[in-house]
Order: sequence, then structure tokens, then C-alpha cells
Amino acid sequence: MRYLPLTDNDRAEMVTAIGVDAVDDLFADVPSAAQFDGSFDLSDHMAEYQVEANIGGMAARNFTTADGPSFLGAGSYRHHVPAAVDHLVQRGEFLTSYTPYQPEISQGTLQALFEFQTMVALITGMDVANASMYDGATSCAEAVLMAQRVTRRRKAIVSGGVHPHYREATETQSRYLDIEIDARMPDLEGKEDLSGDIDEDTACVVVQNPGVFGHVRDFSPLAEACHSAGALLVVVVTEVVSLGAIRPPAEMGADIVVAEGQSLGNAQGFGGPYVGLFAAREKYVRHMPGRLAGETVDEDGRRGWVLTLSTREQHIRREKATSNICTNSGLCALAFTIHLSLLGEQGFRDLAKLNHANAVELADRLDALTDIEVLPQTYFNEFAVRLGGSAAVAVETLAAHNILAGVPASRLFGPDAGVNDILLVAVSELTQPEDMDALCAGLAEVAA
Repeated sequence: MRYLPLTDNDRAEMVTAIGVDAVDDLFADVPSAAQFDGSFDLSDHMAEYQVEANIGGMAARNFTTADGPSFLGAGSYRHHVPAAVDHLVQRGEFLTSYTPYQPEISQGTLQALFEFQTMVALITGMDVANASMYDGATSCAEAVLMAQRVTRRRKAIVSGGVHPHYREATETQSRYLDIEIDARMPDLEGKEDLSGDIDEDTACVVVQNPGVFGHVRDFSPLAEACHSAGALLVVVVTEVVSLGAIRPPAEMGADIVVAEGQSLGNAQGFGGPYVGLFAAREKYVRHMPGRLAGETVDEDGRRGWVLTLSTREQHIRREKATSNICTNSGLCALAFTIHLSLLGEQGFRDLAKLNHANAVELADRLDALTDIEVLPQTYFNEFAVRLGGSAAVAVETLAAHNILAGVPASRLFGPDAGVNDILLVAVSELTQPEDMDALCAGLAEVAA
């Protein structure tokens, strides 16, 4: 009877045992406005093959990034994932593994995490990286909390070039803490200078590179300003493939680097699951959230791995935890590790070059169209364009012709942010010349 519903007698027995009159009593704390009053339009029973057919029909209504020309980005990017990645992560020993509560037994898991951390440290240029987090946005929020612990200050300045979802996740996580989030207006021109705004109360300045509108910048002067004032510089990277081409954050003076690792080994998946990267300077290692796997030797001198640092609330007393994030997205981190291992250093750089080359080609073609202006002068594989009218309308119009033209900035920042005519366009190694033809022809027609 493992997979059959409980009988009425079973339910009556259970509610009696826990001291309530009915199952509905368990939802007494949920506001009535949030409760569904009625019944769902679903069959009360259905054969398995009928369920499969119905769900298949629903799925077929989706038009995905693999079904036609797609220029969607804004933090979620379509890249080729080698077949070897999916094959390996679906092995039973990887697919079913979970948090190693007795870590010394889980040598394979710990070695994979150690390799992952090493790769993240290499591509960011930082001294140490943890065993991953939920996603880039929650990594950003954790970086701000970490900066507060390090500096014992309460204000975080968030650049207008930071993805609004990252800013919102940070605001949500710090809402009931003694942290002030000073979020700036959208930085369309990529010329924002926050150096003069850092004061004795500033714990950190959070910037993104490339920025949400595509601008690639050198934040070395800002890092110097932060350090002169005793603050930390947090650099956000939403497109991790960019680290194969642009100057790593560590060389700019970043103290903490957070990134979204989805681009490597992980499909877009309609929004998840993703994998957050978190790296920092070694002197701040004990303030880092999450877990760190380390290399050691056993009593016989053989190489092995251990859980070197674990600051999660699951492992130590909650008041001493630096984070209550309770998973490290282990399978997604493994997929990231396998993909980057397959690429190698040169392959990673070549992948980045191909992405950038495709972006340059598309930007030149769009810039040549009437009433379309490419905003950033320097970019990686994504950039903002200003249209002659509403970007949201243009996107809907082209979607009707099975062209995913990009992400309207108003969808991220809202209709009152003054970015209604801004469209974010992303390409990758998968973008073909005929895809660019379709986008240019579609936008030209919309503009006309």
C-alpha cells in the first residue's frame, strides 16, 4: 500500500493522535485570502497513460529556447551541455547522494566538491571558494551578510548595474536584520561612480560585471576606494562563461565574488535548479557561508578529503552559523565541474571567445538598423539595445512568430523605471547566422 492514498480511518487516527479535529485545522495560521476555496478542474482518477498524455499536451504548449531563435538572457543562458555531463550526473551514486553528515565516508562526494571549489577559485582568481550555494542571487545576499560580519558595519551600496532579482533577494534576506540596502537606479550608460558615496557606515559595495545592461567595466578604482574606507567590494557575475574572456574580479581587487554557475553543465530548466558560486579572500574564510571541502592525508599517508569548514546551521549551533542555507546544490555543482573539466582552460577561453564574437556580429547588425541603438561600448555576450518603442510589445510581436527576441528591461525593473524601450539581447555559441537574420528582420519590421 506504499503509493495508495490514506483511508478515512487512517486520517481520523492521525488527527486524533496529534490533537486536532480535522486536517483543515493544521492550516489555521494561513490567512483565508491565501487559501483556495473550491475544487480544481482535475479528474478524480485517471490511468497512468492518460496522465502522461495530458501532461505531454500541456508541455507541448511551451515554446522553449531550443525550439527556435532565442536571445533570452538576463541571468539565464542557453549553452551547449555535452552529453557526457548528463550521462555522468545521472549515475546512481551521484544522483541519489545528499549532504555527507559523516563526511569522511563520502570520499567521492568530497573530492568532487574539492575539484569544484578549485575551479571556481581559478576562474574568479580568488583564494578560496565554498562548495556552492542555491544560486547567484542567494550568493549575493550571503555576500552582503558576510561583509557585515567582517566590517561590523550595516550599509550595503548596490549598484544600478546589478540584476534586480539579485538586489531583491538581498533585500528580502536582510529585511529583518540590521542592514541597510542602498540600491541605486538602473545604470543604463555604464558610467556610474560610487566611490564618493562610501562612508564609515558602508560594509560593502556590490557591483556586477558584466552589468545587467551588458557593460564590462574595470572596478579597480572602486576597489581602492572601498579599501581606503574600510569597506569590501563584492563583484557579481551572472554569466560565468564571461570569466573565460574578461579580467577576473580578483585582479580588480574584489574581496568577495559571487556568480551564477548555470551556464556550465546546467540547462535553463524554466528557471532552475541553478548553482551559486561563492569565493573570497583567504583572510575572510571563517566568515564564509556554506561548506568547504579540503584535501588531507590519512594515517597511512594516502590522499583523502575532509569537510574542512562547515558553518551551516545544520552542523553547528544556530546562533553560531554564518548561513541557514541548507544545501549546496551538489548535483548542479557536479554538472558544472564535469563540463568545465571537459572544456579545460583553453576550451573555456575558446568558448568565451566564440560567445563574444557572435555578440559583436549581432550588435553590429542591430546597430545598423534604423531606430535601434546598442548601448554598451564594451560587452561580453549580452547587451542592451534601445528601440524606437516599447520593448515589451516588440517581444510579444516577435514571440507570435516563434522568435524569442530577448528580455524587456521593464520586466526586470518595472514599468516606472524609465527603461520601457530597452531590450536585453543575449547570444551564445549556439546562436546561428539564420537566428540573427530572423531577429534583425523581425525588429526592423516592428520598428517600421
